[in-house]
Amino acid sequence: MTADRLWIYDTTLRDGAQREGLTLTPDDKLRIAHQLDRLGIPFIEGGWPGANPKDVQFFWQLQEKPLKQAEVVAFCSTRRPGILAAEEPMFQPILAAGTRWVTLFGKSWDLHVTAGLQTTLDENLAMIRDSIEFLTSQGRRVIYDAEHWFDGYKEHPQYALQTLETAWAAGAQWLVLCDTNGGTLPHEVQQIVRDVTAHWQDSGREVPPLGIHTHNDAEMAVANAIAGVMSGVRMVQGTINGYGERCGNANLCSAIANLQLKLGYDCIEALQLARLTETSRFVGVVV
Repeated sequence: MTADRLWIYDTTLRDGAQREGLTLTPDDKLRIAHQLDRLGIPFIEGGWPGANPKDVQFFWQLQEKPLKQAEVVAFCSTRRPGILAAEEPMFQPILAAGTRWVTLFGKSWDLHVTAGLQTTLDENLAMIRDSIEFLTSQGRRVIYDAEHWFDGYKEHPQYALQTLETAWAAGAQWLVLCDTNGGTLPHEVQQIVRDVTAHWQDSGREVPPLGIHTHNDAEMAVANAIAGVMSGVRMVQGTINGYGERCGNANLCSAIANLQLKLGYDCIEALQLARLTETSRFVGVVV
């Protein structure tokens, strides 16, 4: 991984489809996936297999009409409290989807562990560890999305970092810092990403590959993604046209253009960059 290379991760088909009033059929998702593949996006999140029949059908269709260069990613949560990952029914459709990569999200904020999941902080760490170890034992590569990372870090930094340590030790390939509420500001993103980097460097260890996933509730999603990149993250997650739940996600059309044309990062091939407008309009018409 070169210093100026960025890995773009598109979640239009999953997070983008959570926008109010936006409904995608399996055929719609297949058309968009192939358009993103032509754009040169390296990671395309297809949905949560098992969460609804449409996502299951989409992954089946992709096996019949595979993409040329992009990695299709299945999405799911860590196992539930009090059950072994090997016995978690939710993981069976994930494995059946047949993707090489799985994005697994887990809790970073201690409040969500105790009040939301109503379990202990230690059990949450066990859920992260057990889920990643199980998926990797089944031949999957795991991208770990640290849900509500920035809010969790502000409230309880030691525990938030412990969740990342657990995911990394369990075999995750990427650690993605998520601004799930969309309320963090760019200067906060920069400082917190630097804190994460320093956490590994201060103990003499190589920093794991970091990513960022930003929501747009404060109209800062693209700015926060860029702030993260300038502080060391190398995966940028977002959606075409910024689609997504509530106020949306980082708009990859503007993020890619700014990162590549103004800051000199390598996101997609130069010839493919000309497809950004075409892709934006294509997805806009489909949805």
